[in-house]
Amino acid sequence: MSKPMMTAVQSVVGEPLRLHEIGKPSPGPSQVLIRVHAAGVNRPDLIQRAGLYPPPPGAPSTLGLEVAGEIEAVGDSVTRWKAGDRVCALVPGGGYAEYAIAHEGSCMPLPAPLTYVEAAGLPETVLTVWNNVFHMAQLKPNETLLIHGGASGIGTTAIQLATNWGAKVYATAGTDEKCRLCETLGAKRGINYRTEDFETVLREAGGVDVVLDMVGKPYFEKNLSILNDLGRLTYIAFLQGSRIEGDFTRLMLKRISVSGSTLRIRTDAHKAMLAEGVVKNVWPWIAAGKFRPQVSGVFPLAEAEAAHAQMGAADHAGKIILQVVA
Repeated sequence: MSKPMMTAVQSVVGEPLRLHEIGKPSPGPSQVLIRVHAAGVNRPDLIQRAGLYPPPPGAPSTLGLEVAGEIEAVGDSVTRWKAGDRVCALVPGGGYAEYAIAHEGSCMPLPAPLTYVEAAGLPETVLTVWNNVFHMAQLKPNETLLIHGGASGIGTTAIQLATNWGAKVYATAGTDEKCRLCETLGAKRGINYRTEDFETVLREAGGVDVVLDMVGKPYFEKNLSILNDLGRLTYIAFLQGSRIEGDFTRLMLKRISVSGSTLRIRTDAHKAMLAEGVVKNVWPWIAAGKFRPQVSGVFPLAEAEAAHAQMGAADHAGKIILQVVA
């Protein structure tokens, strides 16, 4: 008897993304099989297709780190989910497909009133922000947070979450239009890094307590300059360089903590812990209309190449989504 097949996006280094047929997966004991309605596009997907970010052992080679859809089947030991449940989920790979496998702890109920398309942009983004800003950097209400890349999927999410948390938020972005978007979402001020020096602006504003950075090398010294005593600098990427040279004096005198993380290689237990915190704290904000993911563009699964082109051009604001089920 032939194995059931499904459509997925094929990624070959140096070639355009295209659809192909692969075997439909089956859930393991603690896994669920999701019929994917929509999948989020993330920058790590672009890095993986370039051959620079291999999936962890046991993960599908297919691109895609977050999905929203309907559970079709569950593994033998799964008790919290059943067939028919509507969920969004963090997946270690395989999201650009008609079906995807997720660990039961990485699934979250589809939050009303969001659509599948909106919810597909939540798991990777919200869990990354929750992990770095709230779990690791321990942002407190009334503290000040600076978000670099404020108009990105991560940035637009972090602005809304931190504002709802009771923090004062600043954000950098590359155009005046993106800066205004950041302010609309709750930032006290959007700073155009092409025309303004964020270090000068924020030193005059009294400094910040936490910095969420995805830029890397060029901003390291400036970040240390604006951080207050006991400040926290947390990295989720280094788009402009991972190697730095600096003077540790300021870091030591201010007692600054520097951290960084990637989410994909964390244990299932860690991801489940983050998901639990997000459902407890963030889902009520969605229900109350205080947080909504920003969707920049929606592409059919067959147009994944165009979606990646938009991501690579960096002229979008918010999340880019692949729609699998119309």
